Amino acid sequence: MCGICGIIGSEDQAAAAERVHAMMNAMVHRGPDGQGFLAASRVSVGMRRLSIIDLPGGQQPIWNEDRTLALIFNGEIYNFRDLRASLQHHGHVFSTQSDTEVILHAYERWGAECVRHLRGMYAFALVEFSPENEKHATRVFLARDRVGIKPLYYAFAERSLLFASEVRALLASGSIRTRLDTQSISGYLLFGCACEPTSLIEGIRSVPPGCCGYASADEPLSFVPKPYWTVADATASPRSVRSATGQVRAALEDSVRCHLIADVPVGIFLSSGLDSTALAAIAARQNNSIKTFTLAFAEQDFSEAAVARSTAACLGTEHSELLLTGEDVLSRLDEAVHGFDQPSADGINTYFVSWAARQAGLKVALSGLGSDELFGGYSTFQSTPRLARLLRAGSYLPQWLRRKATLSALSFYNGNTNSDPVRKVASAFFRPHDFPHPYFFNRMLFTPDALAALQESSKSWKASDWWQWFATISSEAGQLDSFTAISWLEIHSYLVNMLLRDTDTMSMRNSLEVRVPFLDEPLLRIVLSCPESKKNQRGIRKALLVEAIRDLIPADVIRQPKRTFTLPWEIWLRGPLRQRVSTSLANCHPSLAEIIDISAVLKVWQDFLAGRRSWSRPWAIFVLNEWTKRNITEVPRSFVPERKAAAPAIS
Repeated sequence: MCGICGIIGSEDQAAAAERVHAMMNAMVHRGPDGQGFLAASRVSVGMRRLSIIDLPGGQQPIWNEDRTLALIFNGEIYNFRDLRASLQHHGHVFSTQSDTEVILHAYERWGAECVRHLRGMYAFALVEFSPENEKHATRVFLARDRVGIKPLYYAFAERSLLFASEVRALLASGSIRTRLDTQSISGYLLFGCACEPTSLIEGIRSVPPGCCGYASADEPLSFVPKPYWTVADATASPRSVRSATGQVRAALEDSVRCHLIADVPVGIFLSSGLDSTALAAIAARQNNSIKTFTLAFAEQDFSEAAVARSTAACLGTEHSELLLTGEDVLSRLDEAVHGFDQPSADGINTYFVSWAARQAGLKVALSGLGSDELFGGYSTFQSTPRLARLLRAGSYLPQWLRRKATLSALSFYNGNTNSDPVRKVASAFFRPHDFPHPYFFNRMLFTPDALAALQESSKSWKASDWWQWFATISSEAGQLDSFTAISWLEIHSYLVNMLLRDTDTMSMRNSLEVRVPFLDEPLLRIVLSCPESKKNQRGIRKALLVEAIRDLIPADVIRQPKRTFTLPWEIWLRGPLRQRVSTSLANCHPSLAEIIDISAVLKVWQDFLAGRRSWSRPWAIFVLNEWTKRNITEVPRSFVPERKAAAPAIS
C-alpha cells in the first residue's frame, strides 16, 4: 500500500523532481516505511510505501530486466501468486516476491490488457522507455481498479500532466491553483461528497473507476482515460453446476483467503451486522489468530459493542473495543478533519474506526464495505422502484398540478418533525428530470430547491462532468434488471464517491490498509450476473448472502433489523459539539462564502436545532467549511510565492 505521484511532459527535469518530492512529502502518512523516486527526460515519478507484502523486497520503482519499463504502484494484487506462476511458465524471470513485480511482467505479456487479469485494488503508473535510450521516457500507462477502491487524480498545469493518489499531493506541487470548483460544490451539497470524476478543486479530476489510459511524454501532451470494465464484463459470469448460493459461498471464502495474505497482523472491523460477522466467521476458520475490534458508545441506541462482543466470543477471535465519547471526538476533531483529502458528510466515522484499529496494533483490516451495494442491503433497493412508479404516474399530470401537489405536501409536513424524506419525494415528483435516474433523488442530501437557496450559482450543475457521469452509469444500469441496476448505481456513485474514498483517505491518514473482500472481482461477477429472483425476496434483506452463509453466523445476527453504522451525531451536535459547529457555520471561509449564502447556512443549522432537518445537513456544511479553511488558505511550504496560472487541459 502506497501513495504514488508524478509529472509527465515537463522539460525542466530539475524543477519536476523538486515538485515530485514535494508531492511525496505530502503523502508520508500513506507510506511511512519508505520511498522511491525516478527521474528521466520529461517524466519524474515518486512513491511512499507502507510495507505489507515482501517487506524487504517490495521497493519501488521496480524495473523489468532490460530497463524499458518501470512501475510505481498503490494497492494489493490478490491473485499475484497465480499470475506469477503463469508468467514464469511463459519465461518471465522474477527478482522479488512482491505483487508489484507481477504487474510489470503482466504488462510485458498483455500490454494494456493486463488490467483485465489483475484481481485486487490498485492505482499504478507504468513508465515506458525507449529501447535505444533508457533515460528517455516515451509514455506512461495509468490505471485504476474496477470499482475505484484506490484513488488516482490528475491535472494539467504548466504544460505538464500531474498525477497523484491524493488531491493534497497535487496541491503540494505548487502548480495547481487552489480555487474551489463551483459545480463540484453543487454536487457536494446535493450528495454530501465530491462526485466522480471531479474534485472540489478546479482543474483536478480523478481517473474514473475501471479506467486506464496512456499519457504521452512528448508533445502533444494528452491523457484520455478509457473504460476497461463495463456492464458486459461485470455480468460475464461463467456457467457453473453449483447453485447461486454455492457460488457465492465459494467465492466469498476464496476472497477472504486472498485478502488475509499479508506479512503483518490482519484484523477485522466487527459490528453487529451480517457483513462483518460473515467475514470474521470465514476468517476465523482459515486463521486461528484473527483479531476483531469494535467502536463502542455510551449512547446504547448507537452502540453495537454488546452484539459484536458476543459474536467474537462465539467465533473465538481476539477481540478489543474502544469507547468513544462526544468529548473524545471534540478533542480530536481538528485531527480528524485534517485527515480528509476531500470532505464528506460521513468520513469522520471512518477516521475514528481507523484510528481505533491502529491503536489495536493492526496494519491491515478487513471491512464489510460493498456487501450492501451488491446484495441489496440499502433501503434504496425498495424505495427507488416505489419512487419510479410515482414518477411514472406523475408524468401524466401537467406541471402546474404537480407543483400544487408538491407545495401541499411540503406545507403539511413542514412542522417540527424531520421532513427531509418528504422533500426528496416532492422534489422528484415536481422535477423528475433533474437527475437521470430516480435513484439519485433517494441519495440526495439537499434537494435542488434547497441547493438554490444555498448557492445562487448552482443552476449550471446539470452541465457538470459529474452529472454526465451519472447519466453514463444510468444508461449502463438500463441494461440490467431493476434490482441489479440499483447495485450498479450504488457501486458507481455512493460507494466510490463517499465510502471508498473516505476509507482510503482516513485509513491512510492512520497508516492503515483497509481491504474489502466483498468487492473482489470474481464475487462481483457472480452476484451481478445472478437473476433478480435470487437476490430480491420479500421480507429477507440480502437474501442471497443470508442463504450462502446461514450456517456460519449466530442466528441473532441474521434476525436483527439492519443497523447503519454511524456515530451519535444527532446527540453530540446538540451537546459537546454544538458550540464548535455553531461558531464554524457563522464564520464560513471567504472562498466558500463567495459561493454559498451564509444566511441560508445558518437557517439549515436552526432547522436542525428545531428538529426540522437531520444532523447530516449542517454537519456536511461544517465539514466542507473546515476542509476549505485548511486547504484553500494553508499554502503548503513547497508553493512558490508567485504561481503561474494552470494551463488548459490538453486532450
